[in-house]
Amino acid sequence: QVQLVESGGGLVQAGGSLRLSCAASGRTFSSYAMGWFRQAPGKEREFVAAISWSGGRTDYADSVKGRFTISRDNAKNSVYLQMNSLKPEDTAVYYCASDRTLGVDRNERQYDYWGQGTQVTVSS
Repeated sequence: QVQLVESGGGLVQAGGSLRLSCAASGRTFSSYAMGWFRQAPGKEREFVAAISWSGGRTDYADSVKGRFTISRDNAKNSVYLQMNSLKPEDTAVYYCASDRTLGVDRNERQYDYWGQGTQVTVSS
């Protein structure tokens, strides 16, 4: 059974940083791309960032480009999201997801396993 467990969320002031982690089990981690999505209160879940199976390709939503960095460590079956220069509008529940394929995708329908989410709150 595939499990994805996020950690690292919390409360931070605007301009601060957080690093989210996602630990995966139950699947050959290095064979699949991974992604981060987020859902703010009253809004639909949206794409944040994705990384290919090898880490050689990444993709970011325009709203986080230049501030967030996605990375992975296949030896540790983990994917990370370094978030810098955080803004109040980054407040959301952040979800880690495993893609069905090797390549990066923005469409959440391409992801077949999801974590339970971790709350990120940015105060102004």
